[in-house]
Amino acid sequence: MSAPLPLRNIAIIAHVDHGKTTLVDQLFRQSGTFRDNQRVEERAMDSNDLEKERGITILAKPTSVEWNGTRINIVDTPGHADFGGEVERILSMVDGVILLVDSSEGAMPQTKFVTGKALALGLKPIVVVNKVDRPDERIQEVLDEVFDLFVTLEANDEQLDFPVLYASGRNGYASEDPQRREGTLEPMFQKIVDHVPPPALDADAPFSFLVTLLDRDNFLGRVLTGRVQSGTVKVNQPIHALDMDGKVIETGRASKIMSFRGLERVPVDEAKAGDIISLAGLAVATVSNTICDTAVSVPIQAQPIDPPTLSMRFAVNDSPMAGREGDKVTSRMIRDRLMREAESNVAVKVTESADKDSFEVAGRGELQLGVLIETMRREGFELGISRPRVLFGEDEDGKRTEPYEIVVIDVDDEFSGTVVDKMNQRKAEMTDMRPSGGGKTRITFSAPSRGLIGYHGEFLSDTRGTGIMNRLFEKYGPHKGKIEGRKNGVLISNGAGEANAYALGPLEERGILMVGVGEALYEGMIIGENAKPDDLEVNPMKSKALTNFRASGKDDTVRLTPPWKLTLEQAIAYIDDDELVEVTPKTIRLRKRWLDANDRKRESRKKEAA
Repeated sequence: MSAPLPLRNIAIIAHVDHGKTTLVDQLFRQSGTFRDNQRVEERAMDSNDLEKERGITILAKPTSVEWNGTRINIVDTPGHADFGGEVERILSMVDGVILLVDSSEGAMPQTKFVTGKALALGLKPIVVVNKVDRPDERIQEVLDEVFDLFVTLEANDEQLDFPVLYASGRNGYASEDPQRREGTLEPMFQKIVDHVPPPALDADAPFSFLVTLLDRDNFLGRVLTGRVQSGTVKVNQPIHALDMDGKVIETGRASKIMSFRGLERVPVDEAKAGDIISLAGLAVATVSNTICDTAVSVPIQAQPIDPPTLSMRFAVNDSPMAGREGDKVTSRMIRDRLMREAESNVAVKVTESADKDSFEVAGRGELQLGVLIETMRREGFELGISRPRVLFGEDEDGKRTEPYEIVVIDVDDEFSGTVVDKMNQRKAEMTDMRPSGGGKTRITFSAPSRGLIGYHGEFLSDTRGTGIMNRLFEKYGPHKGKIEGRKNGVLISNGAGEANAYALGPLEERGILMVGVGEALYEGMIIGENAKPDDLEVNPMKSKALTNFRASGKDDTVRLTPPWKLTLEQAIAYIDDDELVEVTPKTIRLRKRWLDANDRKRESRKKEAA
């Protein structure tokens, strides 16, 4: 058997849209992972449907390339703060990080969050200034920002002496010279081999392995991914799984060991300390468990994960149209699916309510939970989703605390006044405001998460779609009191039937409609936004009375504006506390929690009395 190749394990971390996945594509191409004539999709690492549609990375994924006799294991990580739990886990698998920063946008909030975690673990960074061919590049200022960030994050002297490369991931070149605009990624491969240390692990000790990622395979069952921390594992070797306290959860055999080769998982006979592998053969072990030789009894300590800050209620769909479009509608099916999610995604916590018909799902943000709902919807589930609410805490004096976020907003100068005013209404405090060039301003706020729920859509309207908002969990701080919610009421259908053009015409004067002609409606369903603050019950099914009398003059044809169709994220952000989003595989509807008008009055009286 040939000697194993020298190893380097590295993670690529960056803010969303700074070009990580595109860079990995080029590393594949230039290392010969793809054949010259092989047809490969753009952003090959974004493999699931939602990642392709949204153009963002959601799941951390390992891969590997071979360069000049060295095997380089690369982990592509999500750039969005909501998926930070994915990044926190995988940092224990690597010995160095490539920190990718945009030559114009510079160090953004998510960069700070992940870099802080990486530096605290003692990982050695390589800084890559990406997109150097942008016309608005400001390379030197961006490098100064990165250095200041490292100092703020208390990097040691060795980490502060970081090497720098100037690259364009899309065009496939990197160089130590900021002026170069051509070439290959050869300098990056060389820098990884020279700067990142090989895994310093004991290959002679008994086998141990910390699970950092979990997925399922139809043939192999649970597939556990992580890095071999010590020793060697061979196929069919007896192994057992330990929890955080060292208790044995289950015993079994390593029925299959797979190593990463480019985009493929390839079966291997054995793996040594430092290898990133996937292992099958256990039925209960999960993320943060230690898989090891039966002689080992001390677990590997897993990195602590930041707690969730936001929760939503996932309930069985109990609307009059339940069960028409989805085939997974029972609470048992919903419970099993959510428990599976909580197992593989450490940033999600699921608790069952007393009535067993709904579940409280806590996560990092609206996007993370929105992606979970969208995934379940595509799998055939029907759900009733409540408005997101933040998870409050208590300080040492017993006073209520709530999560705060750092919000960095890049906006055209003309809209900065509107944005500052709206953020002040949401109890945010401005901590920094500076021009960022090109007629834009960068404003930084410290804002309670509660005030930001539902603001993104309004923010895009206020900035004519040109503003960029980035958010990151900051801390738990003092409770800010009441924050104003949605200003407008809604139009509610007072019966069941089909929406009628004759009825919808006059209702357009009352507000903005969310339903079109011929759509099936039920009592208590929200059909539009009222122009006034109060809710209004209307009859969108009223048809024209037919008589023998001729109308004087021709009947005017009813011309309706196309209805306002909300996406899933918009719907979740839009609803109020007494409303739900009904999610089915084909439709997203808004409804009142209590469909009957008398029930709604009774509940509102109870609320006022309280």
